[in-house]
Amino acid sequence: MAENITDLTGRVAVVVGGTSGLGRAIALGLARAGAGTVPAGRRGELVQEVCEEIERNGGKAFARTADVGERASLDALRDAVLERFGALDILVNAAGRTARTPTAEVSEEEWQAILDTNLTGMLRACQAFYRPLKESGRGRVINVASLSSFVAFHEVAAYGASKAGVVALTRSLGCEWARDRINVNAIAPGVFRTELNSKLLDDTERGRELLTRTPMRRFGRPEEVAGAAVFLASDAASYITGQTIVVDGGMLASGVNS
Repeated sequence: MAENITDLTGRVAVVVGGTSGLGRAIALGLARAGAGTVPAGRRGELVQEVCEEIERNGGKAFARTADVGERASLDALRDAVLERFGALDILVNAAGRTARTPTAEVSEEEWQAILDTNLTGMLRACQAFYRPLKESGRGRVINVASLSSFVAFHEVAAYGASKAGVVALTRSLGCEWARDRINVNAIAPGVFRTELNSKLLDDTERGRELLTRTPMRRFGRPEEVAGAAVFLASDAASYITGQTIVVDGGMLASGVNS
């Protein structure tokens, strides 16, 4: 029988922001691929829900809350995971927030809050988990970027700036941590309808324009991000680092679609 190089059996994955939207889909996908999975988030009831779903499907899960805005919370998460599993191999940074505001009117408080969650919080998590990822010998960091890492979306400048920073941070850590045998990559999802953005997409001019610009003519399904995450977490991606994989139904590649 041929070896399955995307099998994650025996590995341990922490998904920060793994309780809703794309983070939840990634947590479920990693668990299906065999990883012991920790879907961490701020709301304990959602953490428990995801863990129960993983276990119903035959996977292994560990319920822990965490807040990317608090370094001590991430340190406590790391310590609990190491106490439970003894090691950590995969870190997924999927926590995120956004708001639509004309850029001339964005308050410094709103700007800072979005960057603190989407970018600085990601740095905090990477720093907190660096040592066990290094000790793994096959550490993987997967950051969730966005199409707005590359192109502008109307009136979400703070989000775009934070996600452009995610790509830059991914490149920097990919190069810096390669010597530690930690691969750092990002996934840039296209337009996926989630709790975070549903109000911006459902029956709006914005949503209709995004569909027109997407060659596949539909929004992505959250589970369609999971395959990219499993790939990047596995031995199949052992020589890939500092890269951002776009999963967008062809949107960034397209020109005129009609």
